[in-house]
Amino acid sequence: MTAVIYARYSSDNQREESIEGQIRECTDYAEKNGITVIKHYIDRAFSAKTDNRPEFQQMIKDSGKKLFDVVLVWKFDRFARNRFDSANYKMILKKNGVHLISVMEPIAEGSQGILVETLLEGMAEYYSAELSEKVIRGQTENALKGKCTGGTGTIGYKIDDDKFYHLDPLIAPLVLEAFQRYDNGDKMVEIVNFLNDKGVRNMLGGKMTHSSVNTMLKNRRYIGELSFRDIVVPDAIPVIVPKDLFDRVQKRLDKNKRAPACGKADEEYLLTTKLFCGECGALMFGESGTSATGRTYYYYKCANVKRRKGCNKKTVQKEWLEGLVVRETMKLIQDDAVIDKIVQLVMDVQNQENTTIPLLEKQLREVNKKLDNLMKAIEDGLYTRTTKERLEALEIQKDELTAKIADEKLKKPSFNEDFIRFWLMKFRKFDISQKKQRKALIEIFINAIFLYDDRMLITFNYKDGTQTVRFEDALTVDGIEGKSSDLSSSAGPELFSQETEELFCYIWNFCKQQSRSLLGDCGSVLYCFICPLHGVSRPFPAGA
Repeated sequence: MTAVIYARYSSDNQREESIEGQIRECTDYAEKNGITVIKHYIDRAFSAKTDNRPEFQQMIKDSGKKLFDVVLVWKFDRFARNRFDSANYKMILKKNGVHLISVMEPIAEGSQGILVETLLEGMAEYYSAELSEKVIRGQTENALKGKCTGGTGTIGYKIDDDKFYHLDPLIAPLVLEAFQRYDNGDKMVEIVNFLNDKGVRNMLGGKMTHSSVNTMLKNRRYIGELSFRDIVVPDAIPVIVPKDLFDRVQKRLDKNKRAPACGKADEEYLLTTKLFCGECGALMFGESGTSATGRTYYYYKCANVKRRKGCNKKTVQKEWLEGLVVRETMKLIQDDAVIDKIVQLVMDVQNQENTTIPLLEKQLREVNKKLDNLMKAIEDGLYTRTTKERLEALEIQKDELTAKIADEKLKKPSFNEDFIRFWLMKFRKFDISQKKQRKALIEIFINAIFLYDDRMLITFNYKDGTQTVRFEDALTVDGIEGKSSDLSSSAGPELFSQETEELFCYIWNFCKQQSRSLLGDCGSVLYCFICPLHGVSRPFPAGA
């Protein structure tokens, strides 16, 4: 029999030893019962009251691959503390031919065993609910008394052994000054730099960031207010920031949140690492500039122009160029022939034999042959201490090889042709006015773009996927005059799911492999691209 071990602890306050102890008990059980353990699934700081646990869900998914017979847990409450989840996922495991075993709670087969198991699950759920009520009750009392209710703490305060808040004499004045600076018109980045220069650190010990300062400026504890769930206690802890100053800061935060432009640092350039200058082959980077009227403009600029190295490539507006690339990509995936080609390429790679598994299986056959020969020798009476040691060594080697083969099979993705086609078709419904969906299209389908003043050359992530787009033709088709307009986008409502991300991660790796047949081998660890217009080899930078 083969098995996997599932281990879990529910709180950051618990230590790694909790996992080690569970695995040790499960491993001992497996050895005593002749079970081979092939994999561990471990969820750290996840409660069993919910099934939203990544390793748990992966284990349930892998059970359908028929690669293990048993799931070993230390106790049933590691698996679930909710009777519905427990029954639901046990049914899934049973349907997949997998049995759940608690090594510390052995249960007999039959009706008596079902009764005992139900009682254990009920007690686990009751314990979890009762513990939650006690914790909430205790934290509510702490809030009413002005004590800390948990968490990582608050910048500017110290918490004593009795959980009461006290002002930090060194940091509290800096917190107050941060509020005053923001109220006086300082930008967020200036306050971040000010706090870091003064040595202020967040409660995890890291440097202050835009996010941590934003959170700090919204924290109502600085006006003495302590809250827990639906309970709000005013004047519960020492005040750092006056109420009128705090209210002015909230108004400015709210105003800036609604502002249409948030500065260069918040602008994402979707073509970074994929956009190259058609004149000199250098990467093109995102830049921004502010006009006399205060309007901020975003554009792409050649690295050699930026470094004054002789290239005369003109800058191009960011939104206009990204919009054009996205629209051309949408045209690509509207072509049924292209979809058919991508589906076939993915199926071809998926059907290629794994080179690791045959090697491991060959080694396993050799070990089994040696074991058979050794058993024949033992049956003939040739049993010595050396024979025993050799037998144990071969059995260990056999278990290790079996586990490695099962692990390799777990790693190999398996998608049928209809599934691949279905998820590719989902891209046709993308709303390309949404940045996240525009980004997904570019990352998945675009390999590289060579940009000239009058045209661009797009290479897509599949063989023969090269297209030249002339700006004049694109503008004429769109009914736009001039070269400075942003392109409009078509609509469609749906984002892709986790399965899609897994699929296209696989497609992406495949396309990088295929680039060798498309591009040729230049003797470099970097991929190279043969430009159809110029016939010259241009190296891709690392990470492109």
